[in-house]
Amino acid sequence: MRRSAFPVFAGVLALALVLLHPAAAGAVIGLEKDLEAKVIEVVDGDTVVLDRMIEGTTQVRLTGIQAPKLPLGREGFKEWPLAQEAKARLEKLVLNREVVLDFGGRRLDRHGRLLAHLFISAGAGAAWVQGDMIRLGMARVYTFADNRKWAAEMLALEDRARTARLGIWNHPFYAVRKAEPAGLARDRNTFQVIEGRIVDAANVRGVVYLNFGANWRDDFTVRLDKKTARLFKKEGLGPKTYGGRPVRVRGWLKMWNGPMIEVSHPDQIELLESR
Repeated sequence: MRRSAFPVFAGVLALALVLLHPAAAGAVIGLEKDLEAKVIEVVDGDTVVLDRMIEGTTQVRLTGIQAPKLPLGREGFKEWPLAQEAKARLEKLVLNREVVLDFGGRRLDRHGRLLAHLFISAGAGAAWVQGDMIRLGMARVYTFADNRKWAAEMLALEDRARTARLGIWNHPFYAVRKAEPAGLARDRNTFQVIEGRIVDAANVRGVVYLNFGANWRDDFTVRLDKKTARLFKKEGLGPKTYGGRPVRVRGWLKMWNGPMIEVSHPDQIELLESR
C-alpha cells in the first residue's frame, strides 16, 4: 500500500465539512486511507476513472447524483442538454486530483463500477464533489434505497441551486413538472422531478398509492410496493403522513393507469410547506 498524508487530509476535510454542513463531519471518521487515488479521466458528469484498481475496478460512478447524460452509443439515445458542460465542470473539479472515496451503502453497481462519494483536497481547502456538482446546478439528486448517504444535504443544495436557476435548473428539459397527467404523459420513460398535492393516500393489501387526483385511473400516482411501504413505516412515514400534503417527488416516470412513479425509499418524496 502506498503511503499518503491521509491524517492531514482528514483533518482539513473535517474542518471543511463542518463549515459546509456539520452533519457531514461525522463521515470523515469512516474514510479509509487505502481508498485514495488520482482521477485520470472523466467519462461524463458523474463518472470518473482512477489511476489504480479498487475492488477490481478503476471506474467510479458518483453515487447520489445524476448529471446530464452523454450518448452511450445506443441507437436512438440522444445527448441530454448541458451534458458537455457537466463533464467539463467535473473535469475542472477532479481531473488529475487526488480523491478519497467514501462509501455509504452498496459499493458496486450492475456495471461493476464503484459507487462512492468523492472528496478532494487542495492546499488548505477541501471539497465534496457531489455537493459541488449539485450546488453549481450540474446534477440532480439521484439516490437509491441501498445508497442514501448525504441525501438530506444533497437535497438542500439542490433546492438552493434550483431557486437560483443555476445550470440545469435554467433549462426547460430539467424543469420541475406539475402533477398534471396530460403533460406528464409526454415525459414517459424519463427521470423527472414533479410537484403537486396528494389528494388521497390508500393502502391496498400492503401496497401504498399516493394519488394526485380524484381519478386514480388517469391521474398521476406514486406507488410504494410492500417492501417500500414497510421501510416508510419504519421511518415513521405512513400514508396519513402524505394525505392532503404538497410534495416534490422524483423518479422514472412510466404509464400505468396514468402517469406513475414507483419509489423505493423516502428520500424520493420531499414534504413541502403548505401552499
